[in-house]
Amino acid sequence: MNAGDIAFPNLGIYLKDVPKSFSVFGFDIAFYGLIIGIGVLAGLLMAVHMAKVTGQNPEVYWDFSIYAVIFSIIGARIYYVIFAWDFYKDNLLGIFQFRNGGLAIYGGVIAAFITLFIYCRIKKQNPLLIGDTAMPGLILGQAIGRWGNFMNREVFGEYYDGLFSMQLPVSAVRARDISENIAAHIPEGANYINVHPTFLYESVWNLLVFAALLLFRRYKRFHGELCLLYLGGYGLGRFIIEGIRTDTLFIPGTTLPVSQVLALLMVVFAVGADIVVRVRSRASRSKG
Repeated sequence: MNAGDIAFPNLGIYLKDVPKSFSVFGFDIAFYGLIIGIGVLAGLLMAVHMAKVTGQNPEVYWDFSIYAVIFSIIGARIYYVIFAWDFYKDNLLGIFQFRNGGLAIYGGVIAAFITLFIYCRIKKQNPLLIGDTAMPGLILGQAIGRWGNFMNREVFGEYYDGLFSMQLPVSAVRARDISENIAAHIPEGANYINVHPTFLYESVWNLLVFAALLLFRRYKRFHGELCLLYLGGYGLGRFIIEGIRTDTLFIPGTTLPVSQVLALLMVVFAVGADIVVRVRSRASRSKG
């Protein structure tokens, strides 16, 4: 298997010499960054569209997006570096090298929510309404962005030889992402690994959450309900998928996967908050 090849042998898909970057006028452009950029743009356009169909001012979303994109990228990088500090503590300049990946979606999402509430407080907007409007675009952008991980040969899972098994050359992936289980299943004399394409699982799951948000928005009963659906839906999928990834980040000093812990908290918060709001709503109607 050549260094640039990617295959899904049980599906009969063989991609030859898939590049990680391309050159324009002598400048190398990484597909990872390009695809994430496309995801951000698609998410923004979706949010603006949702604003228009719900009778809101789309300019608010264009304005908010400037701050959200900047701080989300910063937050995604900070989050990744914090939980991968053992790798960066002796390579501080590596913190500023984005080409090889290292943007944690959780960090970006957390930063986006913080930015949302600060922005709305300053601009005197309803953060829950803006959040509901932006959620379909956010999850759509995440679904697209995962394909940047595909181009980077990262965010894959443990050894797997089933229908969706993905083959990657050993030389094309980070050594620290190859678990003992994966290494033990490398065929004798082979230069490739067989793994779960977890980037694909999450991308498809995110598209399902995206569809659910679009369908449910017509029936929402209160501002913030789509935010809760996003948190619960994305959190549930991430909790399951994170269990088979090999590049898991751990809470310092523990063996607890930070992404799974956060995913579980997201689901619990979403379900709990939804129940509380519904109970209070029924109680107020009863009094009325």
